[in-house]
Order: sequence, then structure tokens, then C-alpha cells
Amino acid sequence: MPLELAAAALLALWLYLIFFRGAFWREFLSGDAPAECMLSHPPRIVAVIPARNEAPTIARAVRSLAAQHYAGLFHIIVVDDDSTDGTVAAARAGATPDVLTVVHAGPLPAGWTGKLWALSEGIRRSARFHPDCLLLTDADIVHPAGSLDSLAARAAAGPYDLVSFMATLECRSPAERALAPAFVFFFFLLYPPAWIRDPRRSTAGAAGGCMLVRQAALDKIGGVESIRGSLIDDCALARAIKRSGGCVWLGLDPATISVRSYGTFGAIGRMISRTAFTELRHSALLLLATIIGLIVTFLLPPVVAVAAPQPAAGMAATAWLLMAVSYYPALRYYNRGWFAAPLLPLVALFYLGATIHSAISYWLGSGGRWKGRIQDKPA
Repeated sequence: MPLELAAAALLALWLYLIFFRGAFWREFLSGDAPAECMLSHPPRIVAVIPARNEAPTIARAVRSLAAQHYAGLFHIIVVDDDSTDGTVAAARAGATPDVLTVVHAGPLPAGWTGKLWALSEGIRRSARFHPDCLLLTDADIVHPAGSLDSLAARAAAGPYDLVSFMATLECRSPAERALAPAFVFFFFLLYPPAWIRDPRRSTAGAAGGCMLVRQAALDKIGGVESIRGSLIDDCALARAIKRSGGCVWLGLDPATISVRSYGTFGAIGRMISRTAFTELRHSALLLLATIIGLIVTFLLPPVVAVAAPQPAAGMAATAWLLMAVSYYPALRYYNRGWFAAPLLPLVALFYLGATIHSAISYWLGSGGRWKGRIQDKPA
């Protein structure tokens, strides 16, 4: 009887996730960005790209922005954050000086993360263009030619104060093909886009690679200085804007692409580990709850389905099937076959290991490592 009750609970959990968690999995079925449209008064937009040792990707990112079909004022500011690899030359190769300004960030002040300090320097330099909106984007994001029109149209339609497109991740290497679809799947599970868009809900999130934010909304929260120490800066910005009464939109755009490659399982593990324990607010209790939650939600259904007698095995197998069904749209979005859907428990196990590694790194004083900086360690 206890085993049957446990299996029934697993089934109930997945029925809840499928039907009552903001239909997060359905985002992959309708992930097209809004069609381009002509705005009668296109907002003035300045793109700010913080860059630290981004020579392999930044020229493509800048070039994609310089090629935008946009009727309004648009300018690009690249902020070099003490790069040592030729980032500046690569950025300048992507656009002409009338479209692009390259500036150098000042020394990193205490209490700031490197990315947010670079963003703040770029935003400060953008003032001479009197922007209505800022496009906060990354040096590895390649934008389609109509991206600015789509973002501006989406912002006007809400109206929204922050519009964010989740970029399509690289999915070429075996590690990327195994883990990239799950990264977005887990993100939407934690932050259902339908709840983010709902002003009645407190849920807030964004994808830092592509965020269009109204200058007035940014001013209202005190600028990026109000979140200056945040490692997960995109979600922190979305929370601050929503708490101030603003509206936030997050969705998929298959044509907005990240060209940063994570070719190995170790590289992806380090990427997850960099911010996982920060997301848990450095709490050992939340870490324990996360470990238990991942085990119960993703690992127990296949274990009980295989090892338990009936009827527990049947209920657990149904939970496992629901898990696979919910994951399949993400796999299809990334052009992966259905056969990978039942393997989500193994992927969850990998993410669990990366989360535990994140906590250990923090406790050892080497958390949040990015481009040679340790940005997350005990005070």
C-alpha cells in the first residue's frame, strides 16, 4: 500500500505539471516570434553588448545587428570588459563607426558583477542617443534581420516594459544534443512564460541574450545598479521590473541564435554550475529540497516503473510517459528524435550533479567562475 500511494503521488505530480504549470511545455509548439510590422513611431533603440574575451563570436553578433531592417534610430555600443584576445578588433570588423561605438569599461567596482558593470557603462554612454528602449544582448547572439521590428512590435502590443526572446542554443555536439533541449525545458518549467506574461502573478524571468527594455522602466527601478551584484542578471531584472508594476514578456524565437559552442559535457556542466547555487540563494535547505525534488520528479518514476510490482509500476510508468510526452516538444524544437524523450531522467541526473557541484564550488570559494573571474563566494 505505501508503494502504491507513492506511485499515485508521482502520477499526480506529473498530471499537475502537464495541466496546471502554465502549460510550459506548449511554448515549444508555438515558438515563432511575431511577424515584422511597421510601427507608426518606431522607438529609438540602442543595443548594448558587454564583451569579455569574445573574439570568436562577437563579429557575427555585431554584424547581425548592423544588418537590421529598422526604420527608427538604432545604434550599437560594445563595452569591452578588459578583454585580452582581440575582442575589440573583431567587434569593429562587424559594423561601420556610424553604427557602432566601442567603449572600454572602467575598473570593476566592489559589489558589481563584471557583466552588469559593463552594461551600466554602455547604458551610460547610450544617453547621448536619448533611447526609448535598450536592447541588452550578448556577444554570442546572432539576430535575424527583423529582430528589432519583432521586439518593438511585441513591446507595443502588450504594452510590455521588458520583452525577451529565448535564443536557440547550439545543438551540434553529442553533449549539446543531449543536454541543450533540457536546459530550455527546465527553465520554462521553473519560469512558465504564461505566468511571466500574466501581471497578476509574481513569476518573472527573462533570457539575458536578447532583452528589449524600456528606458523609463529601467529608470524606475534605479537602473542596473539596483541589481548590480546579481549573477542571474536577466531574471533579477525581470523581477525588479515586475515588482515595480511593469509588464514582462518571454518567449521563443527560433531565428535568434546563440553561436557559443559547448562542445563537451564538462563545458555544459560548468555553465550550469556557474549559477545553479546562486538560484538557490546559497541555501543548504533549498539545495536539499532541490535534490529531493529532482529525484522524486524525474528519477523515481522510471525506477518504480521498472522495479515495483503492479499496480504501482503501472502508475509510475504512466508518470514516466507523461514526462516524456511533455519533453518531446522541446526535442522537436531542437530537431531531436522522439527516442530521446524517455531519457530525460538521465539528463536530470546530470543537472543534479551540476547543481551539487555548484554548491561545493561556492563553499570552496570558487563559485560563479566566468572568463577568469570568481563572482560568487561566501562573504
